[in-house]
Amino acid sequence: MTTRVSTAGNYQTALLNLMTAQNRSLDAQNRISTEKVATDLAGYGRGSETLAAMRGSQARIQGFIDTNDTVSARLSAQDLALNRVADGAGDARQAIADALAAGSLDGLMLELQGQFQIVQNGLNAQHQGRYLFGGGNVDNPPVTVATMAELNAAPSVAGVFANDTLKQSSRIDEGQSVQTGFLASDIGESLFSIFKDIQAFNATTPITGKIDDATRDFLTAQLTRLDASRSHVTDLAAQNGSLQNRVEATLGSLDSQKTQLDELIGKRTDVDMAQAVTDLQLSQVAIQASAQLISQLRDVSLLNFLT
Repeated sequence: MTTRVSTAGNYQTALLNLMTAQNRSLDAQNRISTEKVATDLAGYGRGSETLAAMRGSQARIQGFIDTNDTVSARLSAQDLALNRVADGAGDARQAIADALAAGSLDGLMLELQGQFQIVQNGLNAQHQGRYLFGGGNVDNPPVTVATMAELNAAPSVAGVFANDTLKQSSRIDEGQSVQTGFLASDIGESLFSIFKDIQAFNATTPITGKIDDATRDFLTAQLTRLDASRSHVTDLAAQNGSLQNRVEATLGSLDSQKTQLDELIGKRTDVDMAQAVTDLQLSQVAIQASAQLISQLRDVSLLNFLT
């Protein structure tokens, strides 16, 4: 059997070798630049389904991490607001106690008005432009009065709260959904009742100057009520703190899961840089060899021999 050797055939073989070497070089360069084995799932062959499932889990975990970060920030804002309300109640009690001890009521109503506004500001606290204690009504302030006089003029204490009854809940991982919201009316209604009663008493018996027996008895009774209201707000702040701890613990667990999953995905997708560099160098040598061969073929053309 005779094997034919043609110039066109030699050129075609050399060109195919050159193209193959160039493709290998391009593949190696892509691996080095992206630091990944492939740029799409098709490049991972049979492992693509497993990799797709792992990436789905990775995205789901990242979603829960983002949610927990948001919830944590909101709980921190709620903690500040609840403590502000508790401080307002505590300072109002202290102001009354000091006045009773001094036997003079001068300036007491002005001080109580200041503490009322601290409480009101706490209940109307916002986070990222949304009212914390409005329930589902996050676009409007849950407390609609700004002074004790306005509070006293209202038909009822309940009527000055514009929040609804929807308490915010958040899903912090696959199996946990927690109620993280509080309502302004639940927090401050009993405290507002005290401020309203004090303002109403002042309207008929001005709380100023020396203390008479009736005023002393009335204000002494308010001390006990203020203690109970402050204790109630403090309990809510403690609940909020417990939620913060729970969210932080869940966030730590999610971060660990994500780290482990990132490592598993990395083992499948991250390129072996030493191997990629070696492949690039070998492909470049092959390109040079193929180019030299093509150059030499011009000198061994059968046409040269015919002439």
